Amino acid sequence: MRRENWWLQRWYGRPSLLWLLWPLEWLFRTATALRRGAYRCGLMRVGRPPVPVIVVGNIAVGGTGKTPVTIALCEALLQRGYRPGIASRGYGSRATQFPLPVSPSTPAVLAGDEPLLLARRTGCPVVIAPERAAAAAQLVEEAGCNVVICDDGLQHYALGRDIELAVIDGQRGLGNGHCLPIGPLREPPARLRRCDAVLINGTSTPKLPGPAPVQIHHFTLMPARMVPLGGGEPVAVQDWCRAHPAVQAVAGIGNPERFFDTLRALGVAVTPHPFPDHHAFSADDLLLGSDLPVVMTEKDAMKCAGLPVANAWYLTVDAVLPDSLLQVVADRIAALDPAIT
Repeated sequence: MRRENWWLQRWYGRPSLLWLLWPLEWLFRTATALRRGAYRCGLMRVGRPPVPVIVVGNIAVGGTGKTPVTIALCEALLQRGYRPGIASRGYGSRATQFPLPVSPSTPAVLAGDEPLLLARRTGCPVVIAPERAAAAAQLVEEAGCNVVICDDGLQHYALGRDIELAVIDGQRGLGNGHCLPIGPLREPPARLRRCDAVLINGTSTPKLPGPAPVQIHHFTLMPARMVPLGGGEPVAVQDWCRAHPAVQAVAGIGNPERFFDTLRALGVAVTPHPFPDHHAFSADDLLLGSDLPVVMTEKDAMKCAGLPVANAWYLTVDAVLPDSLLQVVADRIAALDPAIT
């Protein structure tokens, strides 16, 4: 964890010794540009489903709030009469055959934490596959979906798309603005100008190098409920926090500090325990030598359910998307195929 923190401090601060890796950044930028160009020119095959495809992704390594945004988009589309489905890579899945449909009862070891969370929260069909086009095809052909949302697929150019939404952490922004390995970016900042909209998690607007993207929208993550890890009735978050003024908090997500700060903003004294993103938790990770309740993210809870740990809870959050963004998405879908509703 110390090594990971060293990299993060320089990615989201001064590069320091990482300047020595400038030739590698140049090679990385060149390789990504050539790969992107190969798909655009038809040198590499692009799979395009016969329904509108929305890609929710980011250009920076780490968590930005993509999964809550995907959940909120699904809920909004369902309310408008669409039949959305979710295609995902299924990071962390140990399945041997793909595409793999994910249901709320699929073991996390097969589904991956994020796809399992999406299946449980949305009730929509979810299919995982390293080749997202194959997952999208199954959603259309077997699940009858008329809109596909690709969770974390901005750089997966093998899947054709109609709408691109890039999500940015309003606190950390684009870090030092450099691509890997000097900075946290998977693609240069100019990539944002080719997206249909940029969604910023939070109320602050980080500095974005170069000309501004076409559309910028802000959204917030609202804490909703505390849920017992071992099963039971959820508790409204304000009521729960009043009864538990101090907690042990664990987080294996891209930006653990955001989770810890959320708990602190609720008036809770936090003893933080950060873990790497997608960490495979064991019972020992949650036995923290304290009688205080252990609180984790909903994503981490997907992997921790069933662990023999008493007094463990997870916090659910809801993304509140602006009506202006939802209208843009609905208008684009209607323009692509007015008959799909």
